[in-house]
Amino acid sequence: MRSLLSACILLGGCVTAESDCRTSDWYALGERDARMGQRPLIERYAESCSRYQVRPAEADYMAGWAIGYSQTSFRQPN
Repeated sequence: MRSLLSACILLGGCVTAESDCRTSDWYALGERDARMGQRPLIERYAESCSRYQVRPAEADYMAGWAIGYSQTSFRQPN
């Protein structure tokens, strides 16, 4: 499910299922995005999920993203 949501966001234009928006583990998704070298994608997730009146857990996502980012070997200076 998380990989489907990530793939939809990365490919753009993919319709995200409402169940993905409602049941995703936002912490794990943020961590995975960071480990894959992505910048935070929470705004895109929020846009995709807004059609279902669902707001992703931004704090959880960003906490996971920060952990994933700290564990990558390809970090770039800010």
